Amino acid sequence: MMNRFAVAFGRRAVSLTQRRLLNYDCFADRHIGPSDLDRQHMLHDLGFKDLDGLTNTNVPEAIRMKRPLNLPRALDEERMLKELRSIAALNEIRKTYIGMGYYNCIVPAVIVRNMLQNAGWVTQYTPYQPEVSQGRLESLLNFQTMICDLTGLDVANASLLDESTACAEAMTLAKRFNKRNTLVYDPNLHPQNIALLKTRAEPLGINLVPMDYNRVSLDKTTSAIMIQYPDTEGRVPLLDDLIERAHANGTLVIMVCDLLSLTLIRSPGDLKADIAVGSAQRFGVPLGYGGPHAAFMAVAKSDGRNNLARSMPGRIVGVSKDANGKLAYRLALQTREQHIRRDKATSNICTAQALLANMAAMYAVYHGPHRLTAIARTVHKSTAFLAHQLKASGRHEVVHEDYFDTLKIRVRDVDELKKRCEEKKINIRFFEDGKHVGVSLDETTDPEDISDLLYVFGITKSADDVESHLHETPAPLIGNSDHSRRSTFLTHKIFNTHHSESQLVRYMKQLENKDISLVHSMIPLGSCTMKLNASAELIPITWPKFSNVHPFAPHSQTQGYAKMFQDLEKWLCEITGYDSVSLQPNSGANGEYAGLLAIRNYLNSIGQDQRNVCLIPSSAHGTNPASAQLANMRVVPVESDRHGNINFKDLSAKVDKFSNELAAIMITYPSTHGVFESSIVDVCNKIHENGGQVYLDGANLNAQVGLCRPGDYGSDVSHLNLHKTFCIPHGGGGPGAGPIAVKSHLTPFLPGHPVIPVDGREESAVSAAPYGSSSILAITWAYIRLMGGNGLREATQMAILNANYMAKRLEEGFKIVYKDEQGLNAHEFIIDCKPFKKSAGIEVIDIAKRLMDYGFHAPTMAWPVHDCLMIEPTESEDKGEMDRFVDSLLSIREEIRQIEEGAMDREVNPLKMAPHPLYTVVNSDWNRPYSREVAAFPKPWCHSKHWPTVARIDDQYGDRNLFCTCAPMEAYS
Repeated sequence: MMNRFAVAFGRRAVSLTQRRLLNYDCFADRHIGPSDLDRQHMLHDLGFKDLDGLTNTNVPEAIRMKRPLNLPRALDEERMLKELRSIAALNEIRKTYIGMGYYNCIVPAVIVRNMLQNAGWVTQYTPYQPEVSQGRLESLLNFQTMICDLTGLDVANASLLDESTACAEAMTLAKRFNKRNTLVYDPNLHPQNIALLKTRAEPLGINLVPMDYNRVSLDKTTSAIMIQYPDTEGRVPLLDDLIERAHANGTLVIMVCDLLSLTLIRSPGDLKADIAVGSAQRFGVPLGYGGPHAAFMAVAKSDGRNNLARSMPGRIVGVSKDANGKLAYRLALQTREQHIRRDKATSNICTAQALLANMAAMYAVYHGPHRLTAIARTVHKSTAFLAHQLKASGRHEVVHEDYFDTLKIRVRDVDELKKRCEEKKINIRFFEDGKHVGVSLDETTDPEDISDLLYVFGITKSADDVESHLHETPAPLIGNSDHSRRSTFLTHKIFNTHHSESQLVRYMKQLENKDISLVHSMIPLGSCTMKLNASAELIPITWPKFSNVHPFAPHSQTQGYAKMFQDLEKWLCEITGYDSVSLQPNSGANGEYAGLLAIRNYLNSIGQDQRNVCLIPSSAHGTNPASAQLANMRVVPVESDRHGNINFKDLSAKVDKFSNELAAIMITYPSTHGVFESSIVDVCNKIHENGGQVYLDGANLNAQVGLCRPGDYGSDVSHLNLHKTFCIPHGGGGPGAGPIAVKSHLTPFLPGHPVIPVDGREESAVSAAPYGSSSILAITWAYIRLMGGNGLREATQMAILNANYMAKRLEEGFKIVYKDEQGLNAHEFIIDCKPFKKSAGIEVIDIAKRLMDYGFHAPTMAWPVHDCLMIEPTESEDKGEMDRFVDSLLSIREEIRQIEEGAMDREVNPLKMAPHPLYTVVNSDWNRPYSREVAAFPKPWCHSKHWPTVARIDDQYGDRNLFCTCAPMEAYS
């Protein structure tokens, strides 16, 4: 047998040598975990000669690709970076004062190096297993505390996608809260915020009314008023009377805030607003041509019952305690989440912006309240100095008297101004009326910059003159202004301690050490595709030519991004078989929404607006029903058969019943049950024959790339999880990116943008920036360029091989819930844990927590099948790591067997008491009926494992006692 392996290995070694002579290095061999010899062992165990034999067996013949992917030849890392650097060089970096919710900022190098560029911070998963996620949970709690303090409100979430989607979420939150259907909005919201409100409101039938500040009309249908603070023209309005009137009418008040300004001006809480939203971008997160950036939402307690908090969208980190009474953090109120409540969910949010929220939180920890206030004062004083000089010149009019960092200026000669801006390489905002311009300053603006700005307006003033007089200038928000903030903020010790680099580095490392990530072990989460995020792919996101570009910079200055987008769109079309791609959606769930919106708008355009039924199989992804609800589609479930396939008989019955109302079906393929459904072509045909469209969820595309293309076998639209299949890291819960790919008839209905039109489209924006989370798209570009068509196909085949190898080994102790007709799985599989509840009193959560004692994160738990675990190894895990994980589960199965046979107690055993943190194991008071070695070192590799930092957390306590900001110091004692 070994001779056969050696021959196979030798043949491949020769071809690799030849490849390397031509190409220096083969990145696919770095990305794919198993060695050639290991893959032959695994194939032999499954009864296959090669990878093609395996995938030709479980991928239905009717959908298999008949040709290789037509992609550029793979490059090694050095050549890829050289090519991408030449593309980045096409972007032009100018001093930019456009504002509109986006600002240059100084990202502290200590945060760049120790968080943004640190795999220990960017490769964790969403903290659904909190005992091994305490570090980022604490950091996200800092973020929530920062937001609550600055907004003056009671409860904040742990970030949203961007400011504009946060506005839309606040609008729907208000509608849910008071059951009213009209939103009155400030016409001086940023244009992208208004665009998102329109996109979200139309399907849900929400009535949008622009506000006239001179005569605000409120009635009993008015759910909320929404105000930009300061507004897009820079004005800081006085709002006391308006808010009082709104509350008297039973109307909520939503304020769209700038965080830095809130260090100087009255907070939404001071003004008695109900909801605050905004972006944390200027707190140490690069512009990145629009993203990713952490947004926020904070709410006031209502009637002392936290009603707004309990229906607030997104994730909320809460304070609880572990089994030993020790302070611990967890995600609170998880029963609100989309995968649990499905079409009854408060939103479809799945990915948030955890990494960027952590960066913003660390920015606040590093600077503290005094430095933040000093930064804000300098920005405001600089703006006041500029305004004073413009007024003194007698040639320009500053429109608003009360401002923070933004001036709207009426100028005499816009054309001359444009010439001078070009001369100085400066970007400012030009209003559509051709008479006004906008200038927004930020923490990077120095006296030289102000001197250049004054020159643009025809005023000569040296940098020395600016510097010597800047702080003497009266400023409207400093002193006894009606707008001045008087309440305190960031008083907690955490924001007043770590102000030196040594302190901050140690704090970040302390938190990092509490989290399990891909630097420690595999994270085998089904449906989540936690694969290698290669260092070479991540390097470009910090290049200034990518990170320092404003999303509303003119196209002539963003040709590098245009080239990268053009490549990505072409490559993704080739990979998926679709005709067009929109890169705008900035999460998978947002992509789902954008895809369904395209279907809805297409059907309306052909006179089929009665079609509103969306069929969703039980095997579909968890966000699908919530996304369909947001698009105002009626969800009708479809059953599965014993193989986990769509039950074609039930599908046919539902299609016949709703044939005139059928809008779409949402299919996850391969199914979330982990199988390639053999009837997929028939399913697509059945939907099309009855006037519907096929939405194919891209969550499981990692099992298709190079083997089959959704656009070829009948799908009309898919979202593509770039943070899964295409290597953007999960960042502890975000960022994500969810572009959508469509067939040509849906192309006109892809998202547009009101500020920077996308392919001529201005309507149906789904994200604040025209190309969503633009800067991280470089990661996917790099991955595809490094792998090439052959490498991508091989990665897919290895993902399928790894999953089937693990499933076969685990059959020794567990039942595999679903297999296809050939007895195989796709790239993931489900093991049944239900029998153990009856035989040993062991729940699936006990197995998940016990895995932490073996040094592993649990697989996806209790979804899509209750009391089961869904496992996905990906192609990046080597055989040794997979064997360790399998051996851990089989060892746990043996522990369960001991309980079944009475050798272990049913209540006090290593599973029920798991996990076992170090502080428990070394405690002299050990009175359990099993040894410390069994508890903490059940396998040899456990001596170098990642330790959970707390014992099992009490979820019910945390939800009953909702506490979502930094705990007082006595709680740490």
